[in-house]
Amino acid sequence: DVQLQASGGGLVQVGGSLNLSCVTSGFSFDALAIAWFRQAPGKDREPVSCISSGDGGIWYADSAKGRFSISRDNAKNTAYLQMNELRTEDTAVYYCNANTGVLLEGFYCQGFGYPRDHWGQGTQVTVSS
Repeated sequence: DVQLQASGGGLVQVGGSLNLSCVTSGFSFDALAIAWFRQAPGKDREPVSCISSGDGGIWYADSAKGRFSISRDNAKNTAYLQMNELRTEDTAVYYCNANTGVLLEGFYCQGFGYPRDHWGQGTQVTVSS
């Protein structure tokens, strides 16, 4: 079975940091793009960051630039989202996604293979003032 297990969320004060992890199994992790999405109360789900397979590059939402860092360890089938300088508006459920390609504001986050789109269960991030 395909599994994406997001973890690392929690309650943190403004200015603090969290490191989210996405441990996966059941699919070809290294062939897919890995994206982090978030959904805040009353808002649509939005992409936060994406890291391509291979040398395809990395994308960040404007709100995340300079504060967040996405990475992946293909040997461990695991992706990460390091979040620093957290703000109250970062409060959301954060979801790990694996896909075969997504266009994000002109940047193509590349994956390979037959069309696939896998989602994890999400992890809650709450930033308090």
